[in-house]
Amino acid sequence: MKVEEFQKKFGIIGKSQEIRDLVDITMQVAQSDISILITGESGVGKEIFARAIHGYSNRSGKELVSVNCGAIPEGILESELFGHKKGSFTGAIDHRKGYFEIADEGTLFLDEIAEMPFTTQVKLLRVLEAKEFMRIGSETVTKVDVRIITATNKDLQHEVDTKKFRNDLYFRLKAVSLNIPPLRSRRGDVLELVGHFLKNYSYNNRRTEPKITKEAEQLLINYNWPGNIRELKNVVETAIALSRNGILDAETFTPLLNETRSEDDFRYLPVHLNRSAESLDREMIYRALIEIKKDLIDLKQIAAKNQNEETGTPININPNEVVTLDAIEKQAIINAVNFTKHNKRKAA
Repeated sequence: MKVEEFQKKFGIIGKSQEIRDLVDITMQVAQSDISILITGESGVGKEIFARAIHGYSNRSGKELVSVNCGAIPEGILESELFGHKKGSFTGAIDHRKGYFEIADEGTLFLDEIAEMPFTTQVKLLRVLEAKEFMRIGSETVTKVDVRIITATNKDLQHEVDTKKFRNDLYFRLKAVSLNIPPLRSRRGDVLELVGHFLKNYSYNNRRTEPKITKEAEQLLINYNWPGNIRELKNVVETAIALSRNGILDAETFTPLLNETRSEDDFRYLPVHLNRSAESLDREMIYRALIEIKKDLIDLKQIAAKNQNEETGTPININPNEVVTLDAIEKQAIINAVNFTKHNKRKAA
């Protein structure tokens, strides 16, 4: 298969030499079982390359399981990866397979691997070396045959130097390293990506594909793209949605571009992930619970501060105290009711 055919098949957009070289290496290593570490800034398309590696490998007929290590709380990650037995901990109401078992004979893609807790790194290393693990609460060993692909937007060598990542695991994962350059380093790919996003969005939304002016094209080429391809996709789709005359000019894009933004601003923008609905739902619930807890703690502090100012009664709140979500929610409601002088509508 030629490089161009490979790119078309797996949706890798770009004609720059950097992308062609990456695709060439990807094709060479895909059909082996060697571990691959994909690095690059947020939004450069690391998961697309992971899917391409799996799709071109001898395991393409089996499962590709994608796991975002940064989106799953530390206390749950081990159970998600290795599974658990019924009754092994509170809430374990049934036996459950982990991602390693689900991906058996296939590929497991561990995104944001630098966020994995140190204790879990030890168990991951064992799986890589011995191809076996134990479910939480189990006394028997489970054998698996899984290819590992990992990705990170951090400098793992720095993480190792600062004792945040295991040195032995790092060298085990980086048997082959693929570094995807940021979009600002391959500006020749910008217009091809723009054309791809214009066509896809228009087709999916049954709209006539808009025209883009030369001035707008130059503006997009010159922009720094701190959020990389993810930001570009969001900007193009937003511009189409806001367009009234089917013409995308420089004035259309200018309000959507902000040179002061960092790549983290685009970390959670919508992006297609080749995952099951159950996996996506679980990840969204984890994120929502974390955000709800933060919001409730903030609300509790604000309400307590206002109550203190009105009554003069000192209220001590420790933001680091370990409390349940139910307790936080109850106290937040009480504070809101008191603050609004028992006006239920305002409190709500």
